[in-house]
Amino acid sequence: MGVKILTDSTSYMDKNIENELDIKVVSLNVIFEKESFKEIDIDNEVFYKMMEEKGIPTSSQPSVQELYNEMEKMVQKGDSILCIFISSHMSGTYSTAHMVKEMILEVYKNAEIEIVDSTSNCMQLGFSVVVAARAALEGKSLDEVKEMAQDNIKRSRFLFVPDTLEYLKKGGRIGSASALIGNFLKIIPILTVENGVTTILTKVRTKKKAVTTMTEKMFKDIEEYGLGEIIVHHINAYDEALQLVNELKEKLKIKIGICSIGPVIGTHVGPGAIGITYYTEKNMR
Repeated sequence: MGVKILTDSTSYMDKNIENELDIKVVSLNVIFEKESFKEIDIDNEVFYKMMEEKGIPTSSQPSVQELYNEMEKMVQKGDSILCIFISSHMSGTYSTAHMVKEMILEVYKNAEIEIVDSTSNCMQLGFSVVVAARAALEGKSLDEVKEMAQDNIKRSRFLFVPDTLEYLKKGGRIGSASALIGNFLKIIPILTVENGVTTILTKVRTKKKAVTTMTEKMFKDIEEYGLGEIIVHHINAYDEALQLVNELKEKLKIKIGICSIGPVIGTHVGPGAIGITYYTEKNMR
């Protein structure tokens, strides 16, 4: 008996980390006109080729049954559960999890289930999951593990640069006017996630300048708040991500991983995007 962590596929954690820390994952789905897939079951390169051929798909949250099954397995073993999910402003997963929790409690009266809104996605979500899972393996209580996850959210930031605004515009993730102005003037935005929604941090003229500005923001945060861990994100832009990792390693002298962003978030950002997620030692919010 202990605390188990349940998250969703938009955390895009390395499978080795999931296995090592015993993290359970429920998958969101991508839906084309005539077929749908769990995003964990489709390779990124295959997905983006499909998107070129079939257009931009929609996405959907995990099913009630899948969430119920995963929670029930943990409860039946006598474990407490901490669920940490994608921002409630981006998906109904968080809301559905609360409904499933009540369904579980009707059958298992003594079950202990807590649900946290990460207010983000990708490894900003993932880092809160990893920190919580480490604490759970150390034997900390459900309340302690939840507090550590929430604390990490206050200390983390996700910055990313799209290769084009086409996908954000079609997906409705930023205003149509902003997308049109950006394309017309060749302006590239540096995007972030705050209060659960995608927002524009600033705009520059080229992608190269955008990546430089993004890293400068990170270094400024590190200088002020200290540094925990860093992940470099990309969408079908591995070589560019590796170059950024090498540049950051040279300056910071720490281990930095590379994390590919999958179909659900990738649908809204598009191939060629690159980003960084990190958390600091002190609260940034």
